[in-house]
Amino acid sequence: MKKLFTNYNFDFDKNDKRILTSFCKQVIKQLGGEEKYFMETRAFSSILDKLNNNSETVKLTKDERTRLVNQLEENVKYLDKKIAKSWIFKKWLYKSLHSQYENLLEKHFKG
Repeated sequence: MKKLFTNYNFDFDKNDKRILTSFCKQVIKQLGGEEKYFMETRAFSSILDKLNNNSETVKLTKDERTRLVNQLEENVKYLDKKIAKSWIFKKWLYKSLHSQYENLLEKHFKG
């Protein structure tokens, strides 16, 4: 049975907030100037503001959560491909980032 109401309140620890903050900044920087990505940029700017608010609980909208989860999942897929093609040092760097994104997805967004 499908739940009627979903809770979009998240209790991120300090490390999770740091990772998500840098991730949101990266997405905004990559999508920044293009008009067709206005909604994406606005959603990630809003998420970034909420993360920087220094409150215990971060309250996301359904749209913000969906965009964040989709972007994280796409980055995990991209990093999987990069890890397969990379040499030892790059593979080590990518694996670290990959595991951070995977942990975020498992800990807060799956289930």
